[in-house]
Amino acid sequence: MNRIKERIANLRSLLEHEKLDAYYISGTDPHMSEYLPDRWKTREFITGFTGSYGEVVVTASEVLLWTDTRYFIQAETQLKGTGISMKKLRVPGAVPFDEWLLKNLKPGSRVGVNPDCLPWLTYINLMQKLEGAGMEIILCDDLLNILWKDRSPVPGERIFELELQYTGMSRRNKFAKITKELADADADCQILCALDDLAWTFNLRGNDICYTPVFIGFGITGNDRNILFANSEKIPPELRDKLKKEGIELYPYDYLKSFLKHLTGKKIYIDPTTTNTAVVHILRQHNEIREGPSIPAGLKAIKNETEAQGFRTAMRKDGVALMKFLFWLKNTIGKIPLSEYDVGRKLAVFRSEEEGFRGESFPPIVGYEGHGAIVHLSVGKEDANLLKPEGLLLFDSGGHYWEGTTDITRTVALGPVSKKQKRDFTLALKGVIALTKGYQLDILARKALWENGLDYGHGTGHGVGHYLMVHEGPFSIRKEYNPHPVKPGMVLSNEPGIYREGEYGIRTENMMICVPNQETAFGKFFGFETLSVCPIDVTLTDPEVLTPQEKQWINSYHIKVRDILHPFLDGELNDFLTEITPEVL
Repeated sequence: MNRIKERIANLRSLLEHEKLDAYYISGTDPHMSEYLPDRWKTREFITGFTGSYGEVVVTASEVLLWTDTRYFIQAETQLKGTGISMKKLRVPGAVPFDEWLLKNLKPGSRVGVNPDCLPWLTYINLMQKLEGAGMEIILCDDLLNILWKDRSPVPGERIFELELQYTGMSRRNKFAKITKELADADADCQILCALDDLAWTFNLRGNDICYTPVFIGFGITGNDRNILFANSEKIPPELRDKLKKEGIELYPYDYLKSFLKHLTGKKIYIDPTTTNTAVVHILRQHNEIREGPSIPAGLKAIKNETEAQGFRTAMRKDGVALMKFLFWLKNTIGKIPLSEYDVGRKLAVFRSEEEGFRGESFPPIVGYEGHGAIVHLSVGKEDANLLKPEGLLLFDSGGHYWEGTTDITRTVALGPVSKKQKRDFTLALKGVIALTKGYQLDILARKALWENGLDYGHGTGHGVGHYLMVHEGPFSIRKEYNPHPVKPGMVLSNEPGIYREGEYGIRTENMMICVPNQETAFGKFFGFETLSVCPIDVTLTDPEVLTPQEKQWINSYHIKVRDILHPFLDGELNDFLTEITPEVL
């Protein structure tokens, strides 16, 4: 706590020196990443909060952290004693950081921001609001860099190629598709800042960010000129030669700004949500800017047949690992001491035994009883709860394989459970089933909960990348409006839940792919194919709450799970799979 308070005091001294009344920390990097390399964990450095989302404002008298429903409990715990106030987002009456600034700063105030880590859209919106209130937004250097004496360097892990057998589309074909869409947008090229856009476009992957197979770099593509900005020592000589033979220009990561200063008379396409302000400020001096959703993001969201089949292979491998885990859990609980941390590590071990496993897709979220209500819980050895042969265990985990990325949540009974827990589990499961049968509507997943006065604070579904980001846009299924429709080929999660603070958490999460369903005189209709193959704990269901159609869905799903997994399990595990997937009557 003293270290955090000392950092805040030092930052306030810098604010005074720079004549700033407030300093805004976006909590991201120059690529607008959700998960960050150590170098850009500025939010954690200044507040001690380790969640993956949060914005910070520092003034002479206050420090405030804005975060959403996933992290309320975690933030309250981690900020305790620091003097930092938490502000809640995605709740009724929420006041976002920009509105807070308008209400709490006087006309003439100066608000400092780091343009390298600020999305262009955020900058424009903030500038307009501040100037409208007689305030000023100041683009300044990263002030935290002055305080952060042992700050990590830019990561330098090796870049490697994702072969055509996994991508299903060559770099040349991807460049051609992007160029065509650029022409439709009356643009010459697009600047690629988002790391997953860059990795997908160039069919390259890396290990610069934990749990995320991307590399630190920038790119430019369009009009037959394709440029990659990444430090040369990261690219093996053989791969470097291959890229050059394909006509790809290679420059160091830090050379981007110098390069952009020499671009003139171009029509340059940017995604204002993922392109940083420093880049746009340089570009707009001598070029025309075209704004819109990232073209690679839209293309990569629709998986080709090779990628779709890869996901099915990855899910099957994941299903085998999860069956081994469930068997181990059943035969270990109550016999030796087990903690939530032990469970998370064991999940990773079983996945690592599968061919083509490339690492976990996010830190495992394992919550027993009250910890299960913390949506994005992260525990270590010291703060993990011990399990007992009773109550509920929620585990949310995933893996990367050459063939695809997985994300799955199951809630299981470790022993006796209450009638209320069974009812809550069943209501959340009804949401999973309803969304599987429905199309794109968040209300389908929440209907059974709302009818019983219940709800959950997180989104219902997010896109998933192909051996890439476990959270992928541009589409999603949630309460908030999203202009991007779900289309065939898009892979997404389906994860309704219920969280009773201090008691337990319940979530069942499957991954799905949108597929064509039928075409009539009224148009084309789509549906969802469930990709995840892992049993649902039917001992937690309340049959009286399920309709005959919902019971049939559960039974059909378990038939599919058995058909896919049985050939890859030995006798003991096969018997166990049959045992835990009885027919629901």
